[in-house]
Parts: sequence; C-alpha cells; structure tokens
Amino acid sequence: MSLIMFNLLLKGLWETIVMTGVSGALSFVLGLPLALILVTTDKGGIYEHLAVNRILGGIVNALRSVPFIILLVAVIPLTRLIVGTAIGISAAIVPLTIAATPYFARIAEVSLREVDRGLIDAARAMGASRWTIVREVLIPESLPGVISGFTVTLVTLVGASAMAGAVGAGGLGDLAIRYGYQRFETGVMIAVVVVLIVLVWGMQGAGDWLARRLNHR
Repeated sequence: MSLIMFNLLLKGLWETIVMTGVSGALSFVLGLPLALILVTTDKGGIYEHLAVNRILGGIVNALRSVPFIILLVAVIPLTRLIVGTAIGISAAIVPLTIAATPYFARIAEVSLREVDRGLIDAARAMGASRWTIVREVLIPESLPGVISGFTVTLVTLVGASAMAGAVGAGGLGDLAIRYGYQRFETGVMIAVVVVLIVLVWGMQGAGDWLARRLNHR
C-alpha cells in the first residue's frame, strides 16, 4: 500500500470515528430519556399515561422499521436544513443520529424494565418522589445493561457509517467504495475490512469492560 493510500486510510478512519462518536453521543442523550418515557408512561409506570406511551412507541417503531439506506436518502432535505449540505461527515451525522436514537431507546428500555419492581415499590413506600425514583433507582440499577446496549448501538453505527459512504459521506465506507470496489484495488478493500474489525473489536471490548465495572460497583 502506498503512502498516499495509507494517509487516505487514516483519514477515513478518523472520519468514521467522528461520525460514530458524535451520532452515538447524540443518540445516547436523546435515546435514554426516550426510553425512560416509554417505561415510566407504560401501564403501571410511575408516570402512567397510555396515550403518550402508544404514540411515542409507534413513532419509535416506525423509525426503526425504515432501512438505513432509505432513511439516508429520505432525510436529505432535513440534513440540508440542519447542516447546509447533503454530503460529508457532518451531513451523515444527521441520518445516523435519527436511525440510532430509536434503536438505542428500545435497547435501553429493555434494561430499564429489568429493574427489580421491589426496589421501585420500596422507594415509593419511603416517600421518594417520582423523579427521585428515576434518578436514584431506575438509571443506576439499569446502567450496566444500558452501557452494553449503547456498545451494541455504536457497533451498529460503524456499519451504518460505512454504508453512508455510498452517498459521499466520507469515512472508511467511502474509501472502500471509491478505491476498493470501483477501482478494483483489493488491497484497499482488505485494509478497510481489517481496520473496521479492529475498530469494532476495540469498541466492544471497552464497552464490555465498562459494563462489568458498573455491574460490580
């Protein structure tokens, strides 16, 4: 591999990390509150409101059912409105965040629902407010599972960011398509695949380590 191609590989890796990191952080910030709303407004929840729960659940399910490549194209007008362009890594962050937020919300919802109901009832019996229950019981008790789910979301985002390269988003996916596929440079394709495997391995390992630490705190 030439020095120029090696530099392009490093540039693509950095762009992939930026796309994954920013959209992942946004999906966490947006998805965790969304999961909390879905859990607490459900039947028997501390903020029970079935109408809100059903409407929000329907929106989440609708967004999750759209294949990412279709979503990528469908939100181009919104992407242009937010970042002023439909190409590049900044443009890719918008559809990546829209796709990852409901995905992570559903994963986090599962972890939140696994919190022992007895802990919630005990907190309510001691006079804890609903917000205190969310802050002191639901979030801390579900955190290891939430972190594991967030790790899965990040790994999914790596794959989605590579797919975004098909429409000029940059990153390793763009490099693989332009050089590995269109120019038949097999070495570039293999290098991209290896880098993606190492990147995913590193993310998964870090996420698993953090989840274990939180689980034994």
